[in-house]
Amino acid sequence: MREDVPGQPIKLTIDGALQDYAARRIGLESAAVVVIDCHSGGILALTSMPAFDPNSFVGGIGRLQWKMLSEDDHIPLLNKALRGLYPPGSTMKPMASLALQKAGVDPKERVNCPGGYRLGSRFFRCDAVHGLLDMRQAIEHSCNTFFWTMAHRVGYDAIAPVARLLGLGQQFELPGSAQRYGTIPDAAWKMRRYKQAWTVADSLNASIGQGYVSVSPLQLAVMVSRIASGRNLQPSLMFGHPKPLGAALPFTPEQLAVAHDGMFAVVNGSGTGVGSKLDLPGIQMAGKTGTAQVRALVGRGSVGAWKSRDHSLFVCYAPTDAPRYAMSVVVEHGTFGARAAAPIAKDVMTFLFDPAKAWASLLAMEKTWGGTPQQRMEARYKEYEAQYGAKAPQAPAEDAAVQSEQAREERAASPPEPVVSPAASPSPEPVDQASPAAPPAASPNSQ
Repeated sequence: MREDVPGQPIKLTIDGALQDYAARRIGLESAAVVVIDCHSGGILALTSMPAFDPNSFVGGIGRLQWKMLSEDDHIPLLNKALRGLYPPGSTMKPMASLALQKAGVDPKERVNCPGGYRLGSRFFRCDAVHGLLDMRQAIEHSCNTFFWTMAHRVGYDAIAPVARLLGLGQQFELPGSAQRYGTIPDAAWKMRRYKQAWTVADSLNASIGQGYVSVSPLQLAVMVSRIASGRNLQPSLMFGHPKPLGAALPFTPEQLAVAHDGMFAVVNGSGTGVGSKLDLPGIQMAGKTGTAQVRALVGRGSVGAWKSRDHSLFVCYAPTDAPRYAMSVVVEHGTFGARAAAPIAKDVMTFLFDPAKAWASLLAMEKTWGGTPQQRMEARYKEYEAQYGAKAPQAPAEDAAVQSEQAREERAASPPEPVVSPAASPSPEPVDQASPAAPPAASPNSQ
């Protein structure tokens, strides 16, 4: 056997303390957190949980450890930050506001929301009767009716290019990372893929981040970093090798202000994320919640089995007056965006400005959760050992077998296309009433 030869050390942009905090704040939820520096594009956190120790595979992983990893429905072998794909839901609305303005929509134009939008014989329901709303208010209250109305008017082919411009559906030049693109659909894409014409219902679904749309947490973080900075920011991982900041985005300051104001009001006004307002003097966060439908449900949120629940998403940046950090959080099957993802984002953002305050809050939560993720995984291992012992199947001995298992889990985790059928009404984004101290348990074996 050939002796191992150590390679040259490299230094990443990842902030080790931030990465550790984000991982522990997620706990054993199936989730990802990505944080980007809005000044440089450096990726400060690229967190996917639950995780595993790669040193376990050195010399061959044990049978019980492999059984735990391969059977865990939270898919620890999948790097969700780079390779997880999810419908973005309402987190796309700030981007859509920019696309609509580019297409000629006046942001001051008001649309009446009677509780939904009628398309032929179908009625797409919104979460409330919002009444008259302009574009800023539509972002603040996450009014689907406003965006359905405008998407019907301009067509989704006017929105898709802006989504790609802001990083959705794109791959980025990052060393050693195998990313998945996801899908930002349009009429040409659907014809190539399905040999079918694009429909108005497709536009309505896609305009609020459902239907055929799927993106990664990294792409969502890039999107919000570009909206916050107003530049074509390029994400980077190699410390000391910064990438050019990129040209200014093709939006006027007034157009960007609409997205910024709407996201500010989501958290600091009367929007869907008010429960996650930062408790930091002089620092405010702007954000957008998202609740991505996994399948058609009679009820929403925590109804049904874990894998049938909606995904919880949140994108944000802070400080609002001089953006420094941009973030995306995705909690698989975490129910509403304001319930699971937004509280995590609030705490991780708090850590960036006041680590002591963030740690005090997290340590208190971990006492109620049963310890750190590592401690809880060790406890679970003991349960497996008691239940299965020597009966556990032989672990794979080759990297190819591990890669095959990872590919299988990725296929199982990928959203079906379309996530919402053209005949179904996309689900509304609920209003955040109060932010819990900890995210809800996603399944019996999560926190």
